Amino acid sequence: MYFDGYYLILVVPALLLSLGAQVLVKSTFAQYSRVRSTRNITGRDAAELLMRVNRIHDVTIEPVRGSLTDHYDPGAKVLRLSQPVYGKTSIAAIGVAAHETGHAIQHTLSYGPLGLRSTLVPVANIGSSIGPWIAMAGIFFSLPFLLTIGIVLFGGSVLFYLITLPVEFNASARAIAILRSNNVLTKDELDGVKKVLTAAALTYVASALTALMSFVRLILISRNRK
Repeated sequence: MYFDGYYLILVVPALLLSLGAQVLVKSTFAQYSRVRSTRNITGRDAAELLMRVNRIHDVTIEPVRGSLTDHYDPGAKVLRLSQPVYGKTSIAAIGVAAHETGHAIQHTLSYGPLGLRSTLVPVANIGSSIGPWIAMAGIFFSLPFLLTIGIVLFGGSVLFYLITLPVEFNASARAIAILRSNNVLTKDELDGVKKVLTAAALTYVASALTALMSFVRLILISRNRK
């Protein structure tokens, strides 16, 4: 009863929020993908500008397949931009490219939360993949120590999600500030970029909330089992 009750009360609303955030980011990206920038610059151009302003010369920009698959690889020092971003001149393309370049800037400046998040990647992968299963095994077999181990492991992945929030918010803030100070976009275009990045940020908030609610659920189950 506790299992289903906590899941319905805590986790299901967070999952619904996450689903809504995914729909919002896709629709917002699609909307502003149809709006071309006045200066007619591409996502790649925007990324190059941001890196030039920050004197970054050792990061390669590459196209990558898919949509919204854009990311910065700090190990390889490669900025990978998806097909709807790399060579497109839309407001959405510029916003996404600028945001991902924000991570390259963070890496160059040794931004603390980014380094911490990178350190937590192995912990998060292990915690999210086997933590909940170990916890459920502890519940099923009435083994409190297994439940505790599962909660601790899953807690590592929750920490990763929480650390991700300031990293993503900071990357967007850096991107918007540079685009504004260099007059890359008009005020209306910059407002469009903000909407695209805000929608993307909501997906991270929803993911963190889902992980946190799942974590709280396991803790409550653990307390009721004692």
